[in-house]
Amino acid sequence: MKSGMAPAPPKEARAPKTARLELRVSVPERELLQRASALTGLTLGDLACEGARAAIERHERLRLRDADREAFLLSVRSPPRPVARLTEAFREHAARVGPRTPAR
Repeated sequence: MKSGMAPAPPKEARAPKTARLELRVSVPERELLQRASALTGLTLGDLACEGARAAIERHERLRLRDADREAFLLSVRSPPRPVARLTEAFREHAARVGPRTPAR
């Protein structure tokens, strides 16, 4: 399986295939799908499911990234006060290594 593709569930965990899906594509698109099927060893249906899983995964990752970005920006705008152990660690570090020099 290529990187970036979501793994298919194990065969024993799959539901029986009873639903049918028809798809109209152009001849070049059909050839593309058949070539991808031959290269991956997946059936056309499984190949379509892999693409759907990958699309959902990309969407979920983007959605999480937006939420993570907001949490990060909030913490930068109003950072929490350092706990006593962190303050003490900075003092101990300065005593051992020397005072912190400003970045240029």
